Formats: sequence, structure tokens, C-alpha cells
Amino acid sequence: MILIADGGSTKCDWILLDNSGEIVLKTRTLGLNPAVFKENVLLERILENKDLENSKNKVNQLFFYGAGCGTERPKLILQEIFKAYFTNSTVTVKEDTYAAVYATTTSPGIVCILGTGSNSSFFDGKTVENVVPSLGYILMDEASGNYFGKKLIRDYFYKKMPEDLRNKFSKDFDLDPDTIKLNVYKKENPNAYLASFAEFIFRNERNDYFNYVIQKGIKEFFKNKIRVFENHKTVPVHFVGSIAYFSSDIIHKVAKKYGVTIGSIVRRPIDGLIKHHQNKL
Repeated sequence: MILIADGGSTKCDWILLDNSGEIVLKTRTLGLNPAVFKENVLLERILENKDLENSKNKVNQLFFYGAGCGTERPKLILQEIFKAYFTNSTVTVKEDTYAAVYATTTSPGIVCILGTGSNSSFFDGKTVENVVPSLGYILMDEASGNYFGKKLIRDYFYKKMPEDLRNKFSKDFDLDPDTIKLNVYKKENPNAYLASFAEFIFRNERNDYFNYVIQKGIKEFFKNKIRVFENHKTVPVHFVGSIAYFSSDIIHKVAKKYGVTIGSIVRRPIDGLIKHHQNKL
């Protein structure tokens, strides 16, 4: 059987296919980003899932596509954990950009991720190329959930957020400075914590302030992660992720300004991953 996983910092979706390509199991664990979590946390999150435990000996191929797997060391950490747990399986670990590619296109194009984090890559029809390595939520991740979360928190404390939104924001979240600092600087998974604040934008009615915040982030992403590709005006640009899905109107607006053609915008890549592996059988 083939086990496919699409893993981020917040959650990880798992799909088990039988040898004919039929789905026999869908399950979910907490996020498995090896660049954020320690090895014991990664293992605990796998062990907590009874569906995986009951199926692990049936798996002979595992394909994991995940955030934080773009550099060798964290990728190897996950590979060793999976090999020890799925003892009858071969293990393939790839960066989440591959999942985004398989979910959006089979032709050359630029493929972007806007979720808890953000990234971009070029797909030439066969291989994936990253021009700018992702350095994570502190240094990069423009237009991601954690980017917008940080923006909202700063605007709240600097009193740049409109007063009516400040009042609502303070009711929706625990904004005690000590609580925020504890979660950002002491606890694990600060990027997902920051991204949780971004939900405030997308569960409220759009207004001038929200449009400004989103547009500023999308513009930065285009400047730093799309326009770096020399062919950004000649190939379609695809997007994957919840932030992209809910910001699609602004993405199209910014793309028009920069002469960029938008292709697919997909909320979750897992369905595309399933089709990709079914087609390979």
C-alpha cells in the first residue's frame, strides 16, 4: 500500500491507497515540520495517531511532502523517524513545494505556497527549482499566515489598527504581552501560533484596513518570491494554501499590476497529490 502525507507546521494530512489506487484511509496528525519541532515531538505526534499505528505494517511506500524539508538535515531527521516506524516501507521525503506542483500543474510554471509559511519554486515540467531558499518565519515568509499574524499584533500595540477592530481583536485573542512573548520566544511552533492571529482577517468582513494589510503582504511576496524568476511574465503562476485561497481577489489584482498571469489557486494540495500517485500506479 502507498501512504501519502502533506505536512505543514499546523497539521498533516495522510492518505492510504491500496495497490489499485483506491483510498482506504484518510487521517490527520498535528504538524510535522522538522525545522521547527524536535525529534521527540515529531515522533509523539505520529505515535498519537491510532489509524497510522493500525496501518503501518501494510505500508510499502511512503511519500511525505512537508514544510521544513527543503534542506538536508531536517529532511534526514524525518526520514529516520519514518524508517523506524514504517519498517516495511521505502521512504521518500520531499519539500512541500513538490506537493504544490503536483496539485496545480503538469506544465512549466511558477508555483507558490501561502499557508502558515510561504515559498515559491519553478517547475520546468520535470524538476523543481528554488531560486531563493526559504529561511523561515523570522526572516522570510512574506504574505504567510505568520506574516499577517505578526502584522496584526504589531498594529494592535502600535495603535495603527482601527479602534473598532482593536476592540474586537482584544476580545478574540489573549493579548497579554507576557502570553504573547511566552508563545513566541519560549514555546514550540511559534510560527503556527502567530498564524492563528491571521484568521482574524479572513473571518471578518473585508474593509480598507484588511485590504491594505493583505495587499502589502502580497506585493512583498511578488517582489521577493515571484519577480526573482526571469520568466515570471511568460509562464503561469500557481498558488496553494488557505491564505492564497482567501486572498485570490488581491492576488489577481497585484498580478495584473506586475504583468503576471495567474494559473490555479488551490486551497489544499492533498487531492492533487492523490491523483498524481494514482496516475503513477
